[in-house]
Amino acid sequence: MSKTSKDQDLTPVALYARVSSDRQDVDLSVAAQLRALRDHAQRNGYLVVREYIDEAESGRIADRPQFSKMIDEASKPDAPFQEILVWKFSRFTRKREHAVAFKSMLRRKGIRVVSITEHADDSPTGKLMEAIIESVDEFYSENLAQEVARGMREAASRGFWVTTYAPYGYKKVQVQDGAKKRPRLELNPPHDAVARRIFDMALQGHSVLDIVRALNAEGIPTSNGKRWLKTTIHAMLTNEAYTGTLVWGKDARDGAPPVRVEDAFPAIVSRQEFDRIARMLQSRAPSVSHPRRAVSPYLLSGLLKCETCGKAMTAAEAKSGKYTYYICHSLLKQGKGTCDTPRLNAKAFEGLIIEQLRENVLTESNIRALVKLVDEEMDGVAREQRQKLETIEAELEEVKRKLARIWQFVESTDIEMADAADRIKEHRERQAQLEDAAQEARAELADRRGMLDSADTIAAFAEEMSDFLKTSELTETRAFVRSFVKEVQVKPGMAAIIYTIPTPEDSPIGGADASEIALNGAVMNTVRSGGPDWTKSRTDADSRVTPSCGMVIV
Repeated sequence: MSKTSKDQDLTPVALYARVSSDRQDVDLSVAAQLRALRDHAQRNGYLVVREYIDEAESGRIADRPQFSKMIDEASKPDAPFQEILVWKFSRFTRKREHAVAFKSMLRRKGIRVVSITEHADDSPTGKLMEAIIESVDEFYSENLAQEVARGMREAASRGFWVTTYAPYGYKKVQVQDGAKKRPRLELNPPHDAVARRIFDMALQGHSVLDIVRALNAEGIPTSNGKRWLKTTIHAMLTNEAYTGTLVWGKDARDGAPPVRVEDAFPAIVSRQEFDRIARMLQSRAPSVSHPRRAVSPYLLSGLLKCETCGKAMTAAEAKSGKYTYYICHSLLKQGKGTCDTPRLNAKAFEGLIIEQLRENVLTESNIRALVKLVDEEMDGVAREQRQKLETIEAELEEVKRKLARIWQFVESTDIEMADAADRIKEHRERQAQLEDAAQEARAELADRRGMLDSADTIAAFAEEMSDFLKTSELTETRAFVRSFVKEVQVKPGMAAIIYTIPTPEDSPIGGADASEIALNGAVMNTVRSGGPDWTKSRTDADSRVTPSCGMVIV
């Protein structure tokens, strides 16, 4: 919009208003600040060209959205304003170093920061007064922060929940504490049942991703009505609050130890269960399983050890990945003569290990025992399904109550039906989604009543497992291998498989927890100048090809 000739005679200014994130902030509201700033601009020959507003932003932090935008626009060669009006200098910033830095930068651009309630001019006396005001503001801010922190620490030590948000499954309830009211945590049905189910699923071995998928598939929302994320579930499973323990002040700026209060509110999970889940999560963490081992495209990465020199064996490539083999780390790094353990043809060696697993692990007795275990676990699976159904039904009842309250409100007031239509539609859609999920849970519960007790079932299961190792994707096969193989020790002409558990009595090695296998020429058929005849895509290669040097460690 073009300026009129009258506007061109006015000084263009920006208005900046802020309210603090601290509830103790007693300054004017944003609306009141803007009203005072606009009145001052109109009375004193200013033209307001920009308004910047930060709500719930601390003045001790420079990284405020609108404040940053204002500074960016002021830094441009054609800044749209010549002055910035604030109600008080504390609205601009409460940090002395921030005030000096930003005002100096603005002053070089010819832009002044003016408080409409605190007099300061460009004279030496005015600058001194401005500095004194800013220093008092900073002292007030620091002192207030310390007082607030002390008060919150004291309240937390008496079991009050002084953190802004309650964990999912809980709600804050105000209780009388002398002349004041303070918040404590109480269970929040039916969300507490969902939280308990999340911990139960984790205890039953479900991964965080499994839990996320289950909750989202059933249409169960988070506390803010959104979909579940892995980070949300992980944060819940690692939050001590669910044991009834209040922890406050872990990141205290003064370095004071955090406040810990046991049994401060009702627990959703026991301490023993919480610790067990923590161990399960830790066992799956990258620090336990090295990231390279977890994502390696080779089946035995991380499992092979050279018995000759004690070093690990790693997969290596030649010809840009066309040929792959396992090699002792000493030989790989230091060259010929450092270790006698030969290179191993990756494809042939992996096939040999898988064949040993099929013979020593997938025996008839082991398959029967596994099927029996599945039978015995049926009650546990059914219990999980019943728990799931109860959670869904509780959510359904809550939706129905909300619908009933809306209808009652419509009937007993003058509100128009159209005004409530959107809310009614939302609840009805939620009800339909929950009813579908409940129906699926009932059907799955009925299916779980079948028993896997026939010989045909056992034989079919064994056949499927055997075929699985031959045809499955690398990730699935690797998961099976790592379930039963602790380590594979390799030396010239021989390899020993160390199993995670003793093998069945009817296996060829009769219940032993290790087996030795001879390494024939096909496994050790590698050439000095390169690697074996195998590609990463698992396609057969011409064994007569002799690759040249060009090894790549993977």
